[in-house]
Amino acid sequence: MPVKLRLQRHGKKGKPFYWLVAADSRSKRDGRYLEKIGTYNPNTNPAAVNIDNDRALNWLEKGAQPTDTARTLLSYRGIMYKHHLNGGVRKGAFTQEDADKKFEIWLKEKTAKIQSKEEGLSKDQAKAKAKRLENEKATSDKRLADAATAEAEAEAAAKKAVEETPAAEETSATEEASAAEGAPATEEAPATEEAPAAEEAPDSQDEVKK
Repeated sequence: MPVKLRLQRHGKKGKPFYWLVAADSRSKRDGRYLEKIGTYNPNTNPAAVNIDNDRALNWLEKGAQPTDTARTLLSYRGIMYKHHLNGGVRKGAFTQEDADKKFEIWLKEKTAKIQSKEEGLSKDQAKAKAKRLENEKATSDKRLADAATAEAEAEAAAKKAVEETPAAEETSATEEASAAEGAPATEEAPATEEAPAAEEAPDSQDEVKK
């Protein structure tokens, strides 16, 4: 029975989570499997890869063929390199001790690279966070400055309105006083006109008697 090491999809929509399984190559991708040997979570940075090295190596020794993605994950964990070293031991190219030493050296270098990448990501995240906080502070300061300016303009407008109100009242009072002073002069005018008519009346009566 041909066996493949491949990924089986799980997780939510938009957030996939994979199992690394040994399954019959004729079964469906998400169908029955022979053994679960690891997990792969691409939603983290860096991606989380957890594999049972011994079980994965055991399946490789039995002739199981990994898919391209599974091979990448196995290489990331050093399992494919370990499988290659075991092949060299079987062929007599070097001893098991030499193979173990080579694998330990590779493992240290790989661990250092992963750690360096994680530290770099942490620094980038810290810089991004600091920049985001700086932008938020600048936005907040601008908002406060705009609010203070608007408040100052409103106070100035209110003060100006208060100063203009007494002047308008004085103008209105002056106009009313002028109107009150002009009223008697207008009433005396007809009396002045009637006086000559009264004086002329005796002359008219004298003329009648004559």
